[in-house]
Amino acid sequence: MSFFIRTLSKDDDKEGFDCSDSDLNQFFKKFASQNQYKHYIGTTYVALFENKVIGYVTLSASSIKIDDYENLKLKLPKYPLPILRLSRLAVDKHFQNKGIGKELLKFTLKLAVEQKENFGCIGVVVDAKIASASFYEQFGFETIDILSGKLDIRPFAKVMFLSMSSIEKAIRLT
Repeated sequence: MSFFIRTLSKDDDKEGFDCSDSDLNQFFKKFASQNQYKHYIGTTYVALFENKVIGYVTLSASSIKIDDYENLKLKLPKYPLPILRLSRLAVDKHFQNKGIGKELLKFTLKLAVEQKENFGCIGVVVDAKIASASFYEQFGFETIDILSGKLDIRPFAKVMFLSMSSIEKAIRLT
């Protein structure tokens, strides 16, 4: 199956998307465009097959402080450091288990490398739904324990991190 990934357009049909998760569906249908085109707080990229949205990933620039995370073993300064935050990733239920989620994640990791080169980035953080944690673990993401700065969505989400050195190694292997 041949599909491509690009930035969400205001004209994309969002109503036909259904990943079987009401929270992810609602975000995509009601908030993705608004966050991207009105508030400028995140960018959504869509996977398209025959002009149909079959998956999406929403990203934003963010930062973390190493000392806010108990098991984040990086030798870096203790002030806020730039990261790429993957806030949502979903695949339409009719296209699941076909590698689309993996391709959206690889796309994200390549964007993180570009961010590193252009603005600075030490890695990717994802607030993964508990049921999705194993998906991220297979790519090397590790759970990090939060000491401060917890979000209201936790414990429904697991904070996971993939360092830039791991990202660059993974990209060289693909």
